[in-house]
Amino acid sequence: MVDGGVPFPMLADPAGKIGRLYGVYDEEEGIDVRGRFLIDPDGILQAMEILTPPVGRNVEELFRQLQAFQHVRETGEATPSGWTPGKKTLKPGPDLVGKVWKEWKVGSE
Repeated sequence: MVDGGVPFPMLADPAGKIGRLYGVYDEEEGIDVRGRFLIDPDGILQAMEILTPPVGRNVEELFRQLQAFQHVRETGEATPSGWTPGKKTLKPGPDLVGKVWKEWKVGSE
């Protein structure tokens, strides 16, 4: 991270063009509401979160999700709820359908 900055590009949307595209522009107020969108290198929306102005976002959760999406992209494995780097992942496939609970429990490593 850069001192006093963030390690990713940020932009402003004073005319609301991007906000309208993503459905987060409040026409009545003339502002974008809080929204974050994780878009993969192929341009596919992988995750989104939209919050009204009084509620702040969780930056730690954003980074956790970003790491999880990167891991999934690199390995093809699935990351269970609350996954963080180094914790147990799942191998997707027909044998796992309906049996995730046997392979993973909350807090498992």
